[in-house]
Amino acid sequence: MRIALAQIDSRVGDFAGNQRRILDALAEARRQGADLALLPEMAVTGYPPRDLLLDPAFVERAVAVTAEIAREMAAGPPAVLGTVAPSGRATPGHPGLWDAAAFLENGRVAALVPKRLLPAYDVFHEPRWFVPGGPSSPLGVAGRRLGLLVCEDLWDEGYPIHPAADLLAAGADVLAVIAASPFRTGVLEKRLHHARRAGAPVAFVNAVGAQDELIFDGGSFLMAGGEVIARLPRFAEAVETVDLETGGPLAPEVRGEEELFAALVLGVRGFARKNKLRRLFLGLSGGVDSALVAAIAAEAVGPARVTAVTLPGRHTDPRSTESARELARTLGIAFEVTPIDPLHEEARRSLGHLLEGEAGATDENLQARLRALALAAYVNRHGGLLLNTSNKTELSLGYGTLHGDLAGTLAVIGDLTKPTVYALARWVSANRAAIPAFILERPPSAELRPDQVDPFDYPAVAPVVEDLVQGRPPKGESDRWRRLLHASEHKRWHHGIVLKVSEKAFGTGRMVPVTRAAP
Repeated sequence: MRIALAQIDSRVGDFAGNQRRILDALAEARRQGADLALLPEMAVTGYPPRDLLLDPAFVERAVAVTAEIAREMAAGPPAVLGTVAPSGRATPGHPGLWDAAAFLENGRVAALVPKRLLPAYDVFHEPRWFVPGGPSSPLGVAGRRLGLLVCEDLWDEGYPIHPAADLLAAGADVLAVIAASPFRTGVLEKRLHHARRAGAPVAFVNAVGAQDELIFDGGSFLMAGGEVIARLPRFAEAVETVDLETGGPLAPEVRGEEELFAALVLGVRGFARKNKLRRLFLGLSGGVDSALVAAIAAEAVGPARVTAVTLPGRHTDPRSTESARELARTLGIAFEVTPIDPLHEEARRSLGHLLEGEAGATDENLQARLRALALAAYVNRHGGLLLNTSNKTELSLGYGTLHGDLAGTLAVIGDLTKPTVYALARWVSANRAAIPAFILERPPSAELRPDQVDPFDYPAVAPVVEDLVQGRPPKGESDRWRRLLHASEHKRWHHGIVLKVSEKAFGTGRMVPVTRAAP
């Protein structure tokens, strides 16, 4: 049996565009002589559509487009793709939908197999919109008995029901899994673990692309005898027909910093493309965080569409500006210098008594907000997107200024701890574009007062704080850091979208109230 694994990049709500992508992929599967084509979970709607599913017109369009795709591909091959459908079990306040695998054959939707296991952890809130399906029967395709699973149905450890085992008991001899499994570090090994547990051949197709905070890394595969015998690329669309007996191509494995860099590049690229944002702006300070974001942005959309702005103030080391200029030149991105001193002086005159004597954090925050004011002016004037350059350790500890360095729609490295930022920046410097040594070696500083350095021992603090965020027992003294994490919750509610690359990021997977008792 020859199966086309078609990992495509659907856009939420873009029914016409998704339909074209699906039909193109199915046409390619036919050209490759596939007996069956597999496309990702919710390929028709894009994933995750979230509360768009509460609009009946959205659901009606999904059902109609699924039927149109079936009619247009009546010549074959048969296909399985993800869509949504009414279950007939709607209740007041709940649409009662199925997250379903649609089996298309002979110009019609021949079968709908609903997802049985609906995750309700981290970024997944599927019981809000969906109801679980019941057991399904294997389908006959090209002389094989095919069992269909939707994403979580394969990840059934800890659940009271086991969809894969039920299908095998019902006579399935191969499992076809359609998924929209988001990237996070180590996720590929988990997918392979669950496929290996099934104890039968598994054809697994995963979505690729980015949707808001989520990144989908593709990496579809065919497993037989517990071994991967075909593998598609990570972080790129692909259609590849593989054979259940002989396998197929094995795309190169991607690990470590290379994997993380590719994920963040795809996250930025997807956000910019799907929101039709032609230009990206960022403040390039001469520090490691903004240097890494600049390198990611240049790779994501091309250097010609990135503008870096350095915003020196009275406490800025001249080497910071020169290092930022050198990096911009290396990356090939546009570079602007906008000193904030004139704005700072005028603000000090206007605000008067608020800045008299030892103004401390008031004056420092003022400078940070003036930098954000200048960056916002660039975006307003030229259009585009302001990238935030804060890292996860800073966000955890509240070390940032609201409406200042915390400004920006997309937080590119907001799920990277400070030590991870350094490790990835060094990898970029060695493998992509040289980052000036001054940036990589200097003590971290916001340069808002004389001789300022960040008040944390990041190699010691970052792992403890990350344990707290992940809900793990911290390995080290944690009381002070727990208090700072608690006290800065309001800042994270103001913050932009954080690209998710860990098991627990700041965003829709971590819903913590601002108003609560102190720890």
